[in-house]
Amino acid sequence: MIAVLVIAGVASLAAFAGLHWYAWRRLVRDTTVRAGLARRAGTAVFVLGPSLMFAAVASERAGAPFWLQQVLSWPGFLWMAFSIYLVLAVLVGEVVRPLLRRYLDRRSAPGGAEPGPVPEPVLVPTREPDELPTATTASTPTPTAPEPVTPSAAADPSRRLFVSRVVGGAAAVAATGIVGNGAYGVLRGPRVKRVTVPLARLPRSAHGFRIAVVSDIHLGPVLGRGFAQRVVDTINSTQPDLIAVVGDLVDGSVEDLAPAVAPLAGLRARHGTYFVTGNHEYFSGAEPWVEHVREIGLRPLENARVEMGTFDLAGVNDVTGENYGDGPDYDKALGDRDPARAAVLLAHQPVMIHEAVKHGVDLQLSGHTHGGQLWPGNFIADAANPTLAGLERYGDTQLYVSRGAGAWGPPVRVGAPSDITVVELASKRA
Repeated sequence: MIAVLVIAGVASLAAFAGLHWYAWRRLVRDTTVRAGLARRAGTAVFVLGPSLMFAAVASERAGAPFWLQQVLSWPGFLWMAFSIYLVLAVLVGEVVRPLLRRYLDRRSAPGGAEPGPVPEPVLVPTREPDELPTATTASTPTPTAPEPVTPSAAADPSRRLFVSRVVGGAAAVAATGIVGNGAYGVLRGPRVKRVTVPLARLPRSAHGFRIAVVSDIHLGPVLGRGFAQRVVDTINSTQPDLIAVVGDLVDGSVEDLAPAVAPLAGLRARHGTYFVTGNHEYFSGAEPWVEHVREIGLRPLENARVEMGTFDLAGVNDVTGENYGDGPDYDKALGDRDPARAAVLLAHQPVMIHEAVKHGVDLQLSGHTHGGQLWPGNFIADAANPTLAGLERYGDTQLYVSRGAGAWGPPVRVGAPSDITVVELASKRA
């Protein structure tokens, strides 16, 4: 198993290095003069960017001083996103490059027509000395064969440089625009979505009960206290009956992130705020975080259930907890409940839906996927999860998956906007 992981790691690093070399070649080597200042500067960027990215990941995993994580995370994780879209843009440029060359060739041809084949040189025969006229007043120069001419445009070094600069510049601008817009979408804060979910066992008195679902806030070296305050303000503006924080609240220790999490004490809902762990809580120390969120007013549901009067609200630990002896216990959370009552389950990962179905849950609320976060990562996330985002039905159980409020790694989202969802429960008896 270790050998497989080592081989996979080496292959991933080789692919990463190869793609960066390819992007450097197209954007730096092909667009600059050999040994010039521009080439040296571009090469420095392609060395510094990946170095900062690996340093950011390593500092977070190794528990480096928090200030160092903050210094490295912004440029390092932004490069991670930028390099993805830079390589994709350069690949698109491979299609554009020959089309641009052909267009320039056509423009440079006489009359704007397609350059035709070059005619063969015509040789004019010369006379032998004994055939020359006996009387001449002047000597006639001997005709020589003209030099063959090539179609030229594609072979012209200045033309090749121009095409490389146009395509490379467009790729860099496109990648910068995509990442910049994606970062703005994260930093401005999540938008509110509203979803109505009919539940067969929900009594008429609970019709219209609103649960604000927030997941994957990922407070850490990149997203801090200001972002947490924006999330709190957005949730409170919806005036929900209940707030459900379904995991991946933090990326770091209580010691480092307690100030960033502090605004969550201002969450307001008539029936309170409930919390379940996500996989990142276990990476950061789940037990201290569970205690800390309890101190600031959130109620953890550790394989537990509460009666909301008209339905049951249950929560289970994330499946990652199994590696720490603290995994989900569905029997403890749901085993002895009244089957005539509707049940809503908070569970971080969508894959937990299969156990929810077995235990007769009406609705599971989850996050974890980020909706893929960075296109085309959505295809990978979709393959790894039963539901990528939104509402789906599994037998008699419905599953709603939020795209999450924040972002992990790069503070960038492309094709997967962040959200806070207000789930309104509807009684079929109403």
